[in-house]
Amino acid sequence: MAAILGLGFLTGRGVRDASDFDTGGNRAGPVLTAGAIVGTLVGGSSTVGTAQLAFLHGLSAWWFTLGAAAGCLFLAALCGPLRSARSGTIQEIIRREYGAVAEVVTSVLASAGFLINIAAQILAADALLETLFGLPPAATAALGVLLMAGYGVFGGIRGSGILGIFKMALVYLAAAVAGLLALRLSGGIGTFLRELPRDGYFNLFTRGIGTDLGAGLSVALGVLSTQTYVQAVLAARSLRAARGGALLSAAIIPPVGILGILVGYHMRLRFPDLPSGQAFPRFLAENLPPAWAGVFLAALLIAVLGTGSGMALGFGRIVVNDIYLRIRPGADGKRTLRVSRTVILAALAGSALLILGVPGSTILSFGFLSMELRAAVLLIPMLAALFLPGRMRGGWAIASSAAGLAAVLASKAAGLPFDPLLPGIAAGAVVAGAGLIAGGPRSGTTGTG
Repeated sequence: MAAILGLGFLTGRGVRDASDFDTGGNRAGPVLTAGAIVGTLVGGSSTVGTAQLAFLHGLSAWWFTLGAAAGCLFLAALCGPLRSARSGTIQEIIRREYGAVAEVVTSVLASAGFLINIAAQILAADALLETLFGLPPAATAALGVLLMAGYGVFGGIRGSGILGIFKMALVYLAAAVAGLLALRLSGGIGTFLRELPRDGYFNLFTRGIGTDLGAGLSVALGVLSTQTYVQAVLAARSLRAARGGALLSAAIIPPVGILGILVGYHMRLRFPDLPSGQAFPRFLAENLPPAWAGVFLAALLIAVLGTGSGMALGFGRIVVNDIYLRIRPGADGKRTLRVSRTVILAALAGSALLILGVPGSTILSFGFLSMELRAAVLLIPMLAALFLPGRMRGGWAIASSAAGLAAVLASKAAGLPFDPLLPGIAAGAVVAGAGLIAGGPRSGTTGTG
């Protein structure tokens, strides 16, 4: 852990201003781009959270990593339009098309999704730190925030990419060793098939087609609507490098989910009364030599830190570019950098308070909800701005985002038998469709209308 945090600090020494912090000077190749994407996507939800959900609901836990891979494919397809927009954030795309009011409103509406995803990673860090040290929730949350701050607050996108590559190697090694060892210790797939309920643990749609397929779709669309992943492809040195990084990410993410599921199955058979969040870390602690268990637990904790800090980095980019620089347009790069780091620290602290206020939640429940909220708010207005410019006024874009968010929250509260993003996207699309029929600004140019 000390080595990883030290590397984060050293990459931060090369950060001179906000441009280096946010885009790394636009010098990233496909491997560094993939490192920034996977370093954030493959975190607590993909490892500890997947093992937890597999412990409870079996194969349907795979939908998070399947959805993440699909989202990377969508991101690769949109690399061209995103880079052609010549904007640093999703909100900048919205501002250029719909005006400053739409930018600020959608920033505020989307911010909850970032904070909830950070909360999911802090929850995963809690499970790991509790396994390691037996600390109470408040202490593990505080320690998780400090570690996430040390991981990403210094190096920005360049630090996240470099650390992401190093972290990928460790996490994939940890996942491979754990998954294959779980398979061997259990006696093979045949044991799982005999001992676990077939319908409950070997069905991709254990929780229902609407819920599970919708959850995968929510992750895929959430990737497209998340500043962190868009920022990674914008930081690439060329369109080819950006697309290559996104495709590489799509190829290497799904196996992590399967390996985590094997661990969840094994722990379900051996310790059926274990708190589900402890499945992955307890497996490592109980079945590996102490030194290796320590290395792999550190690797998982690094995965959690990378995702949490990556989400905080995207949140900080939005707040600084879309709110702070509108208030202080003359702020220099060094001052903007200080504000960015302050916002990131505040986001981490606020997310820690959120999980302390909602005890008993699963890691993936936070992960799916965060994707749903971001996609419901940002996806429809962003796609309309990229592919139908000048066709819709800013007021309609705001109404589309608000309708999407309201539909997600209402569906979640009602407990409908399908993913809340589906009515969220439908509501946003209906409102946007009405806006397209109503028409854009008088001259066909963009703006608030």
